[in-house]
Amino acid sequence: MLMIAQEAIALLQARGLTVGTCESLTGGMICSALVDVPGASKVVRGGLITYQTDTKTLLADVDAALIEAHGVVSGEVARAMAEGTRARLGVDIAVSATGMASPGDENDPPAGTVYVGVASARGVRAIPLQLTGARQEIRQQTVEQAIRAIITEVKEPQV
Repeated sequence: MLMIAQEAIALLQARGLTVGTCESLTGGMICSALVDVPGASKVVRGGLITYQTDTKTLLADVDAALIEAHGVVSGEVARAMAEGTRARLGVDIAVSATGMASPGDENDPPAGTVYVGVASARGVRAIPLQLTGARQEIRQQTVEQAIRAIITEVKEPQV
C-alpha cells in the first residue's frame, strides 16, 4: 500500500495538485494511507469521514433525495460524495468510497459491493467494484483502488 501511496503523492506534487477524501466504509483509511507518505502535507488537504448516512449530507453536501432514490451504496452517491468533497475542501481531486464491507440487512447490497468516486476538473465518475474477502480485506482493497483512481486521474491528459 505504501508504494502506491508514494506514487500518488509524488504525482500530485509533480503536477502541483491537491487531493481530499470522503470515506464511508474505509473510515479514514484512504487519507491515512496517503499521509503515511512523508511530504503528503503539501498535497493532501484533508478528509471527510461520512460513515453514517446523514453525515454524507451534512459534511459532503450529498442530496438526501439522491440517497433515498439510489441507496447509499451506489455510483450516484459515490459521485456526489466526491463532488461535494471537492467543493468543500477546495481540492483539485477528490476521491470517495461507499460500500458494504460485511453482510448487512436483506435489502442491502452484498458484501464487497463498493463504489469509488472521483471528482476533478475533468468531471465526476464512479468506479464500481465487486470485492471479495473478509471485512478488513474489503476495506484494504477499497483503499488500494481509491489510491489507484487518484493516480489514474493525475496521469490522464487534462481537458
